[in-house]
Amino acid sequence: MGTIASVLQWKCENCNNIDPEKCVNCGKMQRILSTSTRIGDKNNVQKNSGILVKKDTCRGKDTFSPSRSFSDNEPSLNISSEDDDIITKFNASSNQEDNNMLNNTRRTWTCSKCSYAYNRIWTDNCEICESIRSQPTVEQPSLITVTKSENSITSAERIEGKWTCKKCTLVNDPTSIACAVCGGSKLRSICSVEDMTLRKGEFWTCNKCTLKNNLSTGICSACKSVRSLPIEPKRLQIKEINTEETVASHAADASSHFWQPIAKTVNLQPSQIKVSRSPSPREIQGSSGAIPKRHSTGGSILTSNSGSVSTSVSPITALNDTTGQNRTNIVNSNTVSKMWQCPACTYENCPASVVCDMCSSPRGLASSLNESPLISAGKVTIDIRQESKLMENLRQIEEKEALNKWKNIIQYCSDNNELFVDDSFPPAPKSLYYNPTNSIPDGNPVVQWRRPHEISCEGGTFPPWAVFRTPLPSDICQGVLGNCWLLSALAVLAEREDLVKEVLVTKEICLQGAYQVRLCKDGKWITVLVDDLLPCDKRGHLVYSQAKRKQLWVPLIEKAVAKIHGCYEALVSGRAIEGLATLTGAPCESIPLQASSLPMPSEDELDKDLIWAQLLSSRCVRFLMGASCGGGNMKVDEDEYQRKGLRPRHAYSVLDVRDIQGHRLLKLRNPWGHYSWRGNWSDDSDLWTEDLREELMPHGASEGVFWISFEDVLNYFDCIDICKVRSGWNEVRLQDTLQPLCSISCVLLTVLEPTEAEFTLFQEGQRNSEKSQRSQLDLCVVIFRTRSPVSPEIGRLVEHSKRQVRGFVGCHKMLERDIYLLVCLAFNHWHTGIEEPHQYPQCVLAIHSSKRLLVEQITPSPHLLADAIISLTLSKGQRHEGREGMTAYYLTKGWAGLVVMVENRHENKWIHVKCDCQESYNVVSTRGELKTVDSVPPLQRQVIIVLTQLEGSGGFSIAHRLTHRLANSRGLHDWGPPGATHCPPIESVHGLHAPRLIT
Repeated sequence: MGTIASVLQWKCENCNNIDPEKCVNCGKMQRILSTSTRIGDKNNVQKNSGILVKKDTCRGKDTFSPSRSFSDNEPSLNISSEDDDIITKFNASSNQEDNNMLNNTRRTWTCSKCSYAYNRIWTDNCEICESIRSQPTVEQPSLITVTKSENSITSAERIEGKWTCKKCTLVNDPTSIACAVCGGSKLRSICSVEDMTLRKGEFWTCNKCTLKNNLSTGICSACKSVRSLPIEPKRLQIKEINTEETVASHAADASSHFWQPIAKTVNLQPSQIKVSRSPSPREIQGSSGAIPKRHSTGGSILTSNSGSVSTSVSPITALNDTTGQNRTNIVNSNTVSKMWQCPACTYENCPASVVCDMCSSPRGLASSLNESPLISAGKVTIDIRQESKLMENLRQIEEKEALNKWKNIIQYCSDNNELFVDDSFPPAPKSLYYNPTNSIPDGNPVVQWRRPHEISCEGGTFPPWAVFRTPLPSDICQGVLGNCWLLSALAVLAEREDLVKEVLVTKEICLQGAYQVRLCKDGKWITVLVDDLLPCDKRGHLVYSQAKRKQLWVPLIEKAVAKIHGCYEALVSGRAIEGLATLTGAPCESIPLQASSLPMPSEDELDKDLIWAQLLSSRCVRFLMGASCGGGNMKVDEDEYQRKGLRPRHAYSVLDVRDIQGHRLLKLRNPWGHYSWRGNWSDDSDLWTEDLREELMPHGASEGVFWISFEDVLNYFDCIDICKVRSGWNEVRLQDTLQPLCSISCVLLTVLEPTEAEFTLFQEGQRNSEKSQRSQLDLCVVIFRTRSPVSPEIGRLVEHSKRQVRGFVGCHKMLERDIYLLVCLAFNHWHTGIEEPHQYPQCVLAIHSSKRLLVEQITPSPHLLADAIISLTLSKGQRHEGREGMTAYYLTKGWAGLVVMVENRHENKWIHVKCDCQESYNVVSTRGELKTVDSVPPLQRQVIIVLTQLEGSGGFSIAHRLTHRLANSRGLHDWGPPGATHCPPIESVHGLHAPRLIT
């Protein structure tokens, strides 16, 4: 709406500013008439509005009463005043001044029936409902308002009452409520007041107080903070610049664009910028008080007025009025003006447009393509933003770089007539075991290292060795190493020849013995260089894994994986999901098959139909799958498993999933190549019919490959791992540090168009050390919406992963076009003595998406961790109403520990909370102790304690007891040390456990 000023105020004659006593704009004092004037006197009646100010000499205050005057053809009111009444006019009398006033202000009256407030002062009937204008009474005085307007009213319009449609410009009859041609609203057409509702893209948010301000202001109208600049820096440059720029121009150029981006850093210290208060119609003559209208080019049009003293201040300009003349702030003409391209529709927009003129996408999405400035103490530090890229393109780029290094090695070996030997993973015992001197078994099978042409195998020298010849799952044979997790993943990979060839960069036999293998270790792609010296026994046979038909792809991949983890012994034991993630780098998901492994406490039973649907759909899109037999929390009867032909704590490959003739069947493979299932639907089962056998086993039985019913899988297997290998997807990987006591890694995610996305959070692998020395973190990745990319804050919870002590966790979500905040969490390394920065654990966040994304690693605000945990607990936690005005929230099962958060809704009472978890074991507390006492202030929430499973391999127990009481003061009194409010103190963990206002 336009700015409406009551007529019960004094109006400056110079600049039309409305003020009770003194004009704050030009300094003119209110003029006091020494002679009294009776409004009822015909000679003293003027057409201009006035204010009757009655002096109350007894109380020393001014009492205001409205005074109206009318033209000769209007009804008049007999309002009189005493001799000591003082009357002040808005404008001195003259027809010229009266016309000027009509051009800048409009006097209207409000209909008492429909409340339409913009009826013209000379009309007797409401222009909307046509009700007769009521006379003012003591209970309901006539409502007269003065509205600033740029539109003048002609005498013809005043007499005829016709109105012009804003949509089609047709002049309509006064009695028409809508336009006769286009149906445009009469109300919208005759109302000259602009809509001041701030729409998306038409405001800026203050970094300090979060108030949404009009784009026409450079200073926050609440806290007076200076607006941060939307500076467009040079791409891929990190520098600090300190520049001051003061730009001014004459008011005649005020119709130029409102603001334009500049390729400089502007010092925004408030002391160096002279600004006016937030713009209003009182200060800007000829303005409607609304957001400036935009033409089709997107440029903002500001109407200049020579009588105006101050104008709105652009965030990249400063007021510079040294000559005493009135000036309007605009961007210097020397500043380079750049068009910006909409990322959604690629339309080239004017620099002044904040939204795309074609599709209305916010400009923030486009600015995300560039580096965002961080403004601090008048300086701008440029951060680099990354863009997700097609996985295939990234692979080709990395392979090209690796190929150049490989060629240099081959050239060196050829010039010196030598075979390549990898010094970093030499053919020695230290490449086989963690501690070669202590852990070499008495019957060590590895006696020598041989190259392929030296290896003894069946068939003699024919056929010659090859890297691969049409890889098949049946080619894989496991050796003496217990790395079935890797080989089962290889067997699944062998179902897709293209995937196997992507792992091996060197696809042909190399005479110099140098091969490159591309693997994804702990979420990071690396190209591993290995030689072809392979461990053999005294007879010259391969000791570890091998492939039939004299193929090298299996032992070479196994050696590359052993190298990145330190030795072959490091490959013992694991889950198929780790092998799939290492070989493909694709997002992986584990589907639990046992009720004890379910993440949420509300799910007491398995949804078998849902699991089966997931398996069928995964097979349809050719996802890779592996099954874990008898692991996790399952109670395993070794004899029962042996009778059924299964090996507990063993990984199998899932080769097929079929729903046929009412039977739900899965085709599995043992990496050993033998030892198959002996239950229902085994090779010799009576359940097979001729049709089914012909359909599912056309080539007969295969050793180590078998069919098994879905029910038996649920009975003997604990989970099925799915690797979501897709073509045409994008990926981006970000590395960060999880610092103790403030472990939070934040990523700002800009989604340009609706997309399917997978998020995976990895931690550093532990295979390079023995099991007794391994210590994994609890990981969790949480996704929130956020409003402002400049100062991101926790918004609505979108999605989260499980919180688990695992090598990696992940989640999947369909994202709409918006800005999101990704928060990576870990807690169980707090208070463990890690102090040196080089000891801080590293993490990698991998983001896969069907559409292009923009990501930026940001430094979180001090309390963002607390806000994230509070939001997560409010959304997913269990509520417990402890007392009136207090609610406790718990996150327990499925969160690898416990989270306790307390909410105090009392306005003037503190809540003392005592949390006792001393009976818990194998957990670590973020407070450093298992017993805490806190004073939660009024209208605030506090994360009381976060308990986390210390290690993933062992069990843990959580026991907590919560005691609380109301208090009139913040001190803990008899519950803690004198003057304390938190015990133990929260200074070192303030970012997580500080009380936060309820919002």
